Amino acid sequence: MRPLLQAEQAVLGAVLLDPGQLPRLSAWLRPGHFYRPHHAALYAALLKLHAAGHPGATPQPSAPATRDMKAGTWPATPTAGSDQRLAWMDAAIAEANSTEVRGLTAVYLHTLIAACPRPAHAPVYGRMVLEGAIHRTVAAHATRLHQMARADTLRGSAEDTLRYVRVLLDVLSDLARRWGTDSRPVAPPTPLPQPAAAHQPPVSEKLLADEEYLLAVLTAHPDALGDLVGWLRPEDFAETGHGRIYRCLGALHHRGEPIDEVTVLWEAQRRGALADGTLTAEDVLRLCDSKSAAGIADYLGEQVVRASLVRTAADAARQVRALADDESLAPGRLIGYAFHVLSPLEDIRRRWRAATGAPEAASATPRAPQPTARVPSSRADAARARSRPHPPPSPNARSSAPSPVSSARSSRRSPS
Repeated sequence: MRPLLQAEQAVLGAVLLDPGQLPRLSAWLRPGHFYRPHHAALYAALLKLHAAGHPGATPQPSAPATRDMKAGTWPATPTAGSDQRLAWMDAAIAEANSTEVRGLTAVYLHTLIAACPRPAHAPVYGRMVLEGAIHRTVAAHATRLHQMARADTLRGSAEDTLRYVRVLLDVLSDLARRWGTDSRPVAPPTPLPQPAAAHQPPVSEKLLADEEYLLAVLTAHPDALGDLVGWLRPEDFAETGHGRIYRCLGALHHRGEPIDEVTVLWEAQRRGALADGTLTAEDVLRLCDSKSAAGIADYLGEQVVRASLVRTAADAARQVRALADDESLAPGRLIGYAFHVLSPLEDIRRRWRAATGAPEAASATPRAPQPTARVPSSRADAARARSRPHPPPSPNARSSAPSPVSSARSSRRSPS
């Protein structure tokens, strides 16, 4: 049995055995956090019954059963507490089966109860369920971002990609708040593996043609470089050799030197582009042929930046999905690493907006994640606890003891 399934059964069994555990869970654990639909429906039913004040949710203490000393047996009549417990379970089954989920039985509820070692550990079991939900949520939204980027590549647009990058960032911020960690980028200790070339989407012939023609236009009209160098970067080009030539053009423009096929070829040689095999002299002369170049450099540059934005988003989505698939990664680190992977998109988005002159749209553009103002109080809840709760301090020591929030801040060095 997977640990996640065991955790879901354990937390539900704990609540069925001890409904008093629900207030410790309801503030941060939602039905949607459960992987199995039957578990989500049952947890939603228990929350509803508890909120409605079902008698079984707050069982009254009853007098302990006494043994008949003459007969040597215990009374067969069930106690008031057991009656309430049975009513609590029956009502939970009826409420859960009234939804779209069917098939919950009393037998399965006893299976859930048997899967719970300690009802008092319900918040810890709930934290495990939340961990699984965080991984699944990040994976699902990363997959959706990748799909949007692929669709924008075919359409020649970027708006849907930008919108869903914003959605993913908002989701990560919400998950960080629920888990009690900062919504900020955290660099992983080792570089993340880059997608293999076989998994890279093919670059369209039209984009390559636009890049080649842009280089020819810039060679023929070097003055246009003044408008492009502020928002077009060599790494925006899909073809590495094209980016190397653009870097040469930018260097010549920066130094105020003449620009033509020969000067660009010489600069490419000085920068090692010919020695490392990225380009040949024939490639440079062909790409910088300015005899028939007549076009609008700004428009061609916009297409290059747009394609770079969508391509970078697709690569980032694959990396975030790979992080989410790593079940050994703690939620705090998963969220921080995901923010780190997505952070380069902000620079490309800003440059593309500058190139197109489009206004900033908060609903469609990614914003840099802001650190949370404080650690949420739920961080101190037992659901996030790494150790057993300590007894409350004495009244004399209470005035000098640090607050739970400040203690959590000082003790947490990195997301967990």
